[in-house]
Amino acid sequence: MEFRYAISFVLEAHLPFVREYNKEDELSQAGEEGRLFEYISETLLPLLEVLHRLETDHVHFRLGLAISPTLCHMLSDEHLQKKYLAYIDKQIEFGRQELDRTANNSGLNKLAQTYYNRIVDRRISYTERYEKNLLKAFDFFRRKGKVEILSGCATHAFLPFLSHNHESLQAQVETPVSIYRRHFSSPQGFWLPCLGWTSALEPYLRAYNYTYTIIDSHGLLFGKPSPDKGCFFPVKTPNGTFILARDLHAVRGMEKITADESYRNNDRDVGYELPPEIVSSFLSMEGERRRTGYKYWARKADDGQNAVYNPQAASDKIAEHTRAFLESAIARLEEASKNMEEMPISLFAHNADYFGRFWHEGPQFLEELFRMASGYRDIKFVCPSEYIFKQNLSALQVVEPEFSANGSNGYAETWLNVSSDWIYRHLYRAMERMTELAERFPDDTSLKERALNQAAREILLAQSSDWPALLFKQDSTEYARNQAENALRNFTTIYEALRSNYISTEWLTTLERKHNIFPNINYRIFRRKK
Repeated sequence: MEFRYAISFVLEAHLPFVREYNKEDELSQAGEEGRLFEYISETLLPLLEVLHRLETDHVHFRLGLAISPTLCHMLSDEHLQKKYLAYIDKQIEFGRQELDRTANNSGLNKLAQTYYNRIVDRRISYTERYEKNLLKAFDFFRRKGKVEILSGCATHAFLPFLSHNHESLQAQVETPVSIYRRHFSSPQGFWLPCLGWTSALEPYLRAYNYTYTIIDSHGLLFGKPSPDKGCFFPVKTPNGTFILARDLHAVRGMEKITADESYRNNDRDVGYELPPEIVSSFLSMEGERRRTGYKYWARKADDGQNAVYNPQAASDKIAEHTRAFLESAIARLEEASKNMEEMPISLFAHNADYFGRFWHEGPQFLEELFRMASGYRDIKFVCPSEYIFKQNLSALQVVEPEFSANGSNGYAETWLNVSSDWIYRHLYRAMERMTELAERFPDDTSLKERALNQAAREILLAQSSDWPALLFKQDSTEYARNQAENALRNFTTIYEALRSNYISTEWLTTLERKHNIFPNINYRIFRRKK
């Protein structure tokens, strides 16, 4: 290799499963489908735009992308695709109103025009360029070797909490295999939700031919024995799984960058500020407000007054912060290289929606990062497997990483605390009952098989780490509690119905339409292995 240092960016693209089966021209009553629609408009489409521009300009880039099975399903769901187009059409209609409303304020009007044009362009891209198939668009870059897709578990479960139940752990790992094979061939890397690692997971990763995974830095540093090269070089576990650790300094540095006062305030949307009659198309039936996508304010305030967002000032900051980010990474890698003969790597792993939905300038930062890096002779962006398999694998240090995660304080506090502990006693009982059903009805067909498959879906949805995480953050707490309770209640209803040998076909059909994830699931995956 001609370069001295490697940098790898791995972004996790994930949203919890949400699908309200209402009229196609309505937003979800709870407003949670709006998160998916924002994700498409503000994170996924901008990311694809960046990749296409870099490809067109022959700028070197490599990117790891962990697309969760729940997001894969929602992006492929025709019902949600239609609702997304209805949502974006409302944005376009509202944008015309905003252009008229802000006509006497040049600063706001210019921003409104920019947002309006961008939304129209993205609707065209979504329907015509990508034909509503964003997974195929990302697979295009995978096949060109520019993007590496990482697999994930079925419903973003915090896997260490399932490690005592072999059937559930296997179901989480095996269920989405067919999804990834259909859309992305067979990924080599496995993304651990929440970077939650425990050694009990490794046999399942090996069983399904995953060669590497990523953990948080302290999970590796506290491993046994301590890694000789710290977090700047891969290790392998006693069973041969390759482990990379994320560069925590890079993540913390990025978080400081995004707080700059010149960047757009993504928390302020006119949907929450204008009179109800103006934003009527973004009100629920109960009058609850929704985001419109039109955001005019910067993070800073001038003399106590709102500061209008200045895209040029933000662009200037992007260039400054990109250079600082690169030079900081190079400095760390240079220091690490003094204590090792091999080429060190800095691995940045974070949520994809950080770059767009939460940080408006995030896609611009990514593009500037790859463009600027091409002017540095000593560094090169690589995909994780590209870096790993250029090493002498037989010489990698054998380390057993410590239990760890990327939540509050680095362990499991985010997913087990006073706000969510009630979930687990019901969940664990339901998991045992699911195995009981799979053992009791090994060869059933027709309606009973449909019920058993739906029971499996409900268990997987109940295992999602998103519900306790939202409860911990006190974000959409009613929604999170309802999702966990409903999945457990649905499973219990099916369990009791199968015990009594009667189930309502109408009720089951309605539930299958609403929770239609994993259409090819086989409940027998929950059977005990002999």
